[in-house]
Amino acid sequence: MSIFAISDLHLALSIDKPMDIFGERWYNYMERLKQNWIKVVKDEDYIIIPGDISWATYLEQAYEDFNFIESLPGKKIISKGNHDYWWTTLSKLNKFLDANNFKTISFMHNNSYNIEGTTFCGTRGWKCPGDDEFSKEDGKIYERELQRLELSLKSSCIGTAAENIIVAMHYPPFNAKKEPSEFVEIMRKYNVRRCIYGHLHGAGFKSAVVGEFDGIEFNLVSADFLNFEPLKL
Repeated sequence: MSIFAISDLHLALSIDKPMDIFGERWYNYMERLKQNWIKVVKDEDYIIIPGDISWATYLEQAYEDFNFIESLPGKKIISKGNHDYWWTTLSKLNKFLDANNFKTISFMHNNSYNIEGTTFCGTRGWKCPGDDEFSKEDGKIYERELQRLELSLKSSCIGTAAENIIVAMHYPPFNAKKEPSEFVEIMRKYNVRRCIYGHLHGAGFKSAVVGEFDGIEFNLVSADFLNFEPLKL
């Protein structure tokens, strides 16, 4: 059993949202994602997908995208991104999975998952202080996301070895100047070993923190950054 990660799939099987307008890197991306996924992921593996799953506006509209994910090998754990407008309560999300017989998909929201000794926690995150145009309203959302990360980490602590905790976020826990936020402080508090995140694309890659910082290993897992091949953790 192996664990992989990839974010920002930006699937659009039910709506007209061509991604190649964002550059050649996105040409034929869904087929490339499918072939790369099948090449490296087996049915017994896990794939963490931290946000921006589907361009759908409503959950029912996202059916084809979820059906695509369901058809791929492995067990998938999905958390929220800023473009996941279809996201609703955990209860409704789980009912949607049950109603459509999606057996290989789970959601992470204020909770955690233990996978053979490795615990995954996380939250969406948000803009960080020091980012351009960080507003008072951004500050409120940022504070709420800090609380959600801590809730997820607290849920993971019972009986779990600290060195096996991995945090999955959608937004990077650094601002565009590569300055750490309070998300990183919380991770240090709980002895988090690794953090994966997405959200950044194209020119945004230059502001990514990749590698070790403050004793934590950081990985950018945006699909286009990974050339649409899930990263083995």
